[in-house]
Amino acid sequence: MLESQSWPNVLTALLKGEDLSVADAAWSMEQVMLGDVTPSQLGAFLVALAAKGETVDEIVGFRDAILEHALPLPVDPMALDIVGTGGDRQGTVNVSTMASIVCAAAGVPVIKHGNRAASSASGSSDVLAALGIDLTLTPDAVAAVLERAGITFAYAAAFHPGFRHAGATRAELGVPTVFNYLGPLCNPARPEASAVGVASLERVPLFVGVFQTRGATALVFRGDDGLDELTTTGHSHVWEVSRGLVTEHDIDPRDLGIKRARITDLIGGDAGHNAAVARAVLGGETGPVRDIVLLNAAAGLVAYDLANDPSQVQVAILDRFRSKMAVAAEAIDSGAATAKLAAWVEAAKAPLGA
Repeated sequence: MLESQSWPNVLTALLKGEDLSVADAAWSMEQVMLGDVTPSQLGAFLVALAAKGETVDEIVGFRDAILEHALPLPVDPMALDIVGTGGDRQGTVNVSTMASIVCAAAGVPVIKHGNRAASSASGSSDVLAALGIDLTLTPDAVAAVLERAGITFAYAAAFHPGFRHAGATRAELGVPTVFNYLGPLCNPARPEASAVGVASLERVPLFVGVFQTRGATALVFRGDDGLDELTTTGHSHVWEVSRGLVTEHDIDPRDLGIKRARITDLIGGDAGHNAAVARAVLGGETGPVRDIVLLNAAAGLVAYDLANDPSQVQVAILDRFRSKMAVAAEAIDSGAATAKLAAWVEAAKAPLGA
């Protein structure tokens, strides 16, 4: 605990390699959310924190401050969010966005949380905007879209207005910062089920620790190739969190009947390009992108089932994934995924209308 909370004291502690308490971390992030920080102070804070390495207590404090200042989202929290931290710098297509639509088409309520890209060519909101989703909706309208379409998007910049104070600095730094790791933890809906991809192996314990602390249900995963997704180029590691307990798994896509891909098979482009890829995959196009979407959609469906029935943890993970990959494939091949995207676009156009 700092003797007194001020930017010089916070920065001095971090430069000494000292960890912040939950209270001091919450104070620091509150100053950011309120705009009571200069660009120089914020840049120094983000770089010093990354150099030291964040702790679970710090992430809990940051998250608490962000959610305290977030606009409320009046929805049933028994829902799913599939999200990645970003920061893998591989430039892949928007896997979690496509997987979210597939899960919604399979009947699972999805409340996706995301922002514009800070260190990649196309973030979730970038590609959703290109697909025709209105990102300017009020919280009540976002909730109404969920009611109508079974899927909605909580645009971080809208629900966390304090994020605007960090946007320019993050963009200028151009490297992953703690905000990449906070985003997946700060969904204003506080959904009961999360499927979270983490690019940095060193940061995985932060996510697992926070989900354990709040007694949440989550699949936290990372591809061995560094992707913040369940990968199809090789093995992935999964940390399954349920009721404070953690079970670790290794996933080889070949055990699920998926042919190994090359990373070049998964590279995307700008928002327009990635939106075209999404339409094609949701429309039934086969190949490596479909394979990775099915795998990550399965992760979301597994997480949602676990939130509803914690005893699912006793069932072999590969059996659960096989079952849910079949569900995801049917959601695409039946036309439900394309129809879900169209319904989402229409609902977002006039979410409060008759």
